[in-house]
Amino acid sequence: MASMIALSVTNVPDHVRGALTRWLLEVTPYLYVGTVSARVRDELWTVVSACAGDGVAVLVHPAANEQGFELRTAGEQRRYPVDFDGLTLLAFRPAGATGGQEMAKP
Repeated sequence: MASMIALSVTNVPDHVRGALTRWLLEVTPYLYVGTVSARVRDELWTVVSACAGDGVAVLVHPAANEQGFELRTAGEQRRYPVDFDGLTLLAFRPAGATGGQEMAKP
C-alpha cells in the first residue's frame, strides 16, 4: 500500500536530486514529497543515504507506532533522533561536537 513521505536533503550531489524527482515532487528546494510504496521508499532511502557524502538527509514516513510516523536520518547534523520509551525525540549535539557520539541519557 502506498503512503505519503517527506524527504529533506541538504548538500547532496545533483544526480541524487535528479533521481528523487523521478518519484517525488520537489515542493521547495531540497524538500521532496510524494506517495510511494514501502519498497520504493526503502530503495530511495538506500540511494540517498549511500550518496549523501557531506550532506544530510531526513526521511519521515507513516508507521504503526504511537506517533504515527518514523524518522530516518543520514549524514552529520546537530539534531539526531533518540528513542525514549517508544517515542522518537530529537536531541542536540553540543556546538562543535563531532557526529557519531550520542549524548548520555539522564
